[in-house]
Amino acid sequence: MNQRFRWPDERLIKAAQDGDVTSLTTVVMESQPHVRKFALSLCASPQDAEDAAQEALIILYRKIGSLRATGALASWMFRIVRNECLRQVRLLVSRSDEASAGPEAAAEPSAEDAALHRLEVERIAAAVGALPRDQRQVLIMRDVQGLPGRTVAHSLGLSNAAMKSRLHRARAALRHALAATDHAPDHAPDRAVDPPAGGDPRP
Repeated sequence: MNQRFRWPDERLIKAAQDGDVTSLTTVVMESQPHVRKFALSLCASPQDAEDAAQEALIILYRKIGSLRATGALASWMFRIVRNECLRQVRLLVSRSDEASAGPEAAAEPSAEDAALHRLEVERIAAAVGALPRDQRQVLIMRDVQGLPGRTVAHSLGLSNAAMKSRLHRARAALRHALAATDHAPDHAPDRAVDPPAGGDPRP
């Protein structure tokens, strides 16, 4: 009954890697529900999840030959989806910073300032991406996208009080995460979410 939701078997993946178009199409189709599930659990919104899933499936179609082990498909897809979701958060954080900078943003930043800004955006995006999904959603909608509180509450099916409570927890968790990285400069951002078991996540 659950057979159609299983990951493609290794023989099919191997045939796809060897250039068999029918096998490749089947691998993409059978991977799709799992990739979408990853995206919905990792991204900030259903639209972001859809975009991330599509990007991951395109990469799968184009670059399956770079997958080193046929048994590592799930971990590879998880990493691609996670990176795409984090990229979307980075874009949102960067745009939010630019919008709040106002007229001062017109001045060309120095190369050093630009590099520091990129590092800070990366750090914030990784911390936001590591939040539980419910906290991540409300934080991005309210603080990054700047949506009104009532709009956020309505979109998430919450009362205003529940939305504010969740937002408070999200902000506190984010502050805690950023404070932790301040004291741990070697912390690796892409370890914010552990990949599923099933082999080497690298292609």
